[in-house]
Amino acid sequence: MAHISTMQDLGTTAPYFSLPNTNTKIGSDTVTLDDFVENPALLVAFYCNHCPYVIHIRDSFVKFASEYTSKGLAIVAICANDVETHPDDSPEHMEKQALQFGYPFAYLYDESQKIAKDYRAACTPDFFLYNKSRKLVYRGQFDGSRPGNNIAVTGADLRAAADALLHGAEVPLDQNPSMGCNIKWRPGMEPDYFGV
Repeated sequence: MAHISTMQDLGTTAPYFSLPNTNTKIGSDTVTLDDFVENPALLVAFYCNHCPYVIHIRDSFVKFASEYTSKGLAIVAICANDVETHPDDSPEHMEKQALQFGYPFAYLYDESQKIAKDYRAACTPDFFLYNKSRKLVYRGQFDGSRPGNNIAVTGADLRAAADALLHGAEVPLDQNPSMGCNIKWRPGMEPDYFGV
């Protein structure tokens, strides 16, 4: 069953993170929020290996990331899934996928699932874009494409938000939630923001 973004309040401050990085080609062994203090913008993407919604946008998102990191946008992807129930999302498989697809961003493992809860992440993929002050200016979808809906994957929504932010313009407030597989919470870790 597909889930959608919680649509965290705009203006919310980016929660701190310090997480192990599985992408041996990008970043250090541990990546923190403070590593990006010089970047004018930061994108935090909740992501995983197995989700068909992630796989659907993967090539386009890698292209987006390559293009926008060169413009100053810092990007991290975080996998918080329970690897007991979803072993394809283990750090070992994350490392393999990062190398196989040439991820131009750190791919972080949130074993405790605390960071996912701090960000109020709900699904994979789920995107959170922050300004220089690390205030949330965009949350939601990459674009309107979903597996099987015959809409081209362009990243139009996230591109529009990133372009506005990087050019000092107002980020559009008309934002649509992302949709994807729910984060695979460990038993007892399901967040209260779903009303459970």
